[in-house]
Amino acid sequence: MIDIINAKFLTSAPNISMAPEEERLEVAFLARSNVGKSSLLNSLVNHKGMAKVSATPGKTQLINFFDLEFRDQESNERQAARFVDLPGFGYAKVSKSIKHQWQRSLNQFIAEREQIKLFIHLVDCRHTDLAIDAEVDAYLEEILEGDQVLLHVFTKMDKLNQKELGALKNKFPGSLMVSNTKKRGIDKLIQVIHEILFTEDEMQEDS
Repeated sequence: MIDIINAKFLTSAPNISMAPEEERLEVAFLARSNVGKSSLLNSLVNHKGMAKVSATPGKTQLINFFDLEFRDQESNERQAARFVDLPGFGYAKVSKSIKHQWQRSLNQFIAEREQIKLFIHLVDCRHTDLAIDAEVDAYLEEILEGDQVLLHVFTKMDKLNQKELGALKNKFPGSLMVSNTKKRGIDKLIQVIHEILFTEDEMQEDS
């Protein structure tokens, strides 16, 4: 069983030039505003106040960095990583000039940040066919490097009944679903993130 320990806020940056050094593997979280990204980050690290949950969707315009360790509970082996909380898209109440600069800085960071091993695109399970999410997916698929992975995670699964959940699973087989309020799917997501970040590296070391 893998868990996350020693999570702490590192810094915030408006663009890649002011981002911290690329000294550990990174997981970048993207989501349309108001999908529950900050709440999920807090659930993953079991730290209620680490990522600030804004009352105003789209308010956060900085890239936030959090250092943490994955721990194997049996062997106590630890591996360092970093979560990157990207600004929410599609809801920001800012001027067009600010939004343009913000989007340009974000695109540059996503395309050029070499330490990002995993992109996690969060999607509200009640709204799975929005054009803006499809556009983000298309952009990520275009810029992904060979060793980078895009993972979709559906949030707010507690808002669906069993019939709706079944339909969602049929539509997206093998998908990951989480609920921050019910703490469902969190442990599974941690295992998947850890496997994507480190299993390939371990296989290369053993070969």
